[in-house]
Amino acid sequence: MDLEVRHLRVLCAIADTGSVRKAARQLGMTQPSLTTQLRRIENALGGQLFVRERSGSRPTALGHTVLHRARPIVAEMTALVDETRSAVVREQGTRLRVGSTGSRAVAGWLRRLRARLPGTDTTIRIDLSGNALLRMVAAGQLDAAFVHEVEGAPLRVPDGLAERELLAREPQFIALPATHPAAGLDCVTLADLADDQWMVDPSVDGEWAGLRRIFTAAGMDPRVMHGDYLAAADLVAAGEVVTPCQPTSRPRPGMVVRPLRGDPLAVRLFLAYRGGQDTEWVDALFADLRDAYMEVAWASTAYREWLVRNESPLPVGS
Repeated sequence: MDLEVRHLRVLCAIADTGSVRKAARQLGMTQPSLTTQLRRIENALGGQLFVRERSGSRPTALGHTVLHRARPIVAEMTALVDETRSAVVREQGTRLRVGSTGSRAVAGWLRRLRARLPGTDTTIRIDLSGNALLRMVAAGQLDAAFVHEVEGAPLRVPDGLAERELLAREPQFIALPATHPAAGLDCVTLADLADDQWMVDPSVDGEWAGLRRIFTAAGMDPRVMHGDYLAAADLVAAGEVVTPCQPTSRPRPGMVVRPLRGDPLAVRLFLAYRGGQDTEWVDALFADLRDAYMEVAWASTAYREWLVRNESPLPVGS
């Protein structure tokens, strides 16, 4: 087997995190596949690189030697890729127009794009409707859009658009009053919320359909209020309603955010753009979006606990 840069990244990740399990999560791999890859790397080099202990993995003398040479190679390659992606995006012009449905990752995405493209006029369009944003991309009014698609209620993707999937299934959590009997639980069930009034914003594509689907599956018929999600937090804190929310949502005084047992409600997250464009340009946009999402995902207490508990392959944000 010939060693490649990706193999050196594996060695650096294991050394940095101190364990194969943590490195696998950071790299977006399963632990067995990373263990197999490490074994192949060691076979190719002819010696053991890490000592496996109950507390984790530490480099052997040979491992330290390899890591000493591997780290600068990985750093140079990372710099090369970042600089190339930035150059490609700059060549697209001095204006970048992106769109997004509501997400806490948007601020970090914009920050990264503006740092990458200091001479580019980067603007963003926020819209509740993923379908509306997709139509704008197809019409050339936006260069790309980050949207969420409620499970069981697919968006209408216009012909000619391509996708880059960020997450196949992001679980949707529940915001409930801090005084709710289930607020002290680490994870709530639909049955815990059967007697509550729910709030949903029907103007968000697929939200009401997705909620009806899980109510039907659970044999529930709760009271439902249609309203604006901007006002939802105040109503939750006042003890009036419970409402679905993104797992990255921040709790506030009088409100807690909890996962739903079994994750019955979920969305797919993806970046849409017009097909036929330079893939390196899309790579740059997607890389910054991915890093921004990872940043807010791991910074959210409830979501971080869910990710650890479910051994998610979501890499640690940068």
